[in-house]
Amino acid sequence: MSTQPVIPSFTAHNGFALPAIGLGTYALNGDAGATAVAGAIGAGYRLVDSAFNYENEGSVGRGVAQSEVARDEIIVTTKLPGRHHPSEKARTSIEESRSRLGLDVTDLHLIHWPNPSQDEYVQAWAALVDAQARGVVRQIGVSNFLPEHLERIEKETGVRPVVNQIEVHPFFPQEEQIAYHREQGILTEAWSPLGRARALLEEQVILDVAAAHEITPAQTVLAWHVARGTVSIPKASSLEHQLSNLAAAEVVLDEAEVAAITALGRPDGRLFGADPRTHEES
Repeated sequence: MSTQPVIPSFTAHNGFALPAIGLGTYALNGDAGATAVAGAIGAGYRLVDSAFNYENEGSVGRGVAQSEVARDEIIVTTKLPGRHHPSEKARTSIEESRSRLGLDVTDLHLIHWPNPSQDEYVQAWAALVDAQARGVVRQIGVSNFLPEHLERIEKETGVRPVVNQIEVHPFFPQEEQIAYHREQGILTEAWSPLGRARALLEEQVILDVAAAHEITPAQTVLAWHVARGTVSIPKASSLEHQLSNLAAAEVVLDEAEVAAITALGRPDGRLFGADPRTHEES
């Protein structure tokens, strides 16, 4: 009898669904990274997040191949870097990611950052639309896009992203952006869902909710994401942490608890000041 937790899922405007908790793989590289990915899939993860710029697509792909789970049950995500936005570079980058991952098709391909000063993100989006039409990418989305960026790419191509992966954690809850996504049927994925800061997990409201549910502070934050309908992708290399994070999907917080955690939001809550209006990714 399986002891794996039951993971809720959230559905985009076109019927595409993502599990509420996936595996972040930033800094999971080499043989250890492949082993961590394979172990996570064995533990019950069905969403694995990577990126061209993480320089670990090979390890992620090997971990997927080493797992005993059927390929069609796993959603493998990667991201197109800023330097590959122009049309031809974007097409080659998409092909290169597939080769690095060792996959015939990527399940979800995102633009990593809009890099608006370069003004080439529409070209990158058109390349993803083309890749999807050719059947080499199943689903397409973006990361770190603001509403104006989302509206422009849909206006110019007629295609709306299924996902926008953005910074979300209790110090930066992104209420307006998430509400916009919900109206548009765009799934919100949260990068750095635990805030990368020990200070967050020591906040009294987090500790109080954790104690009430007899869970860890990290599980409390992940349960907050689930309650808000956002997909979180915490990185975890050890099986112990992977299992702990995944178990948070079954924790149900009440509205008052969710509101209390959301109230931790700060005007300067971004982790490293990466405002999509100005941030440039290479």
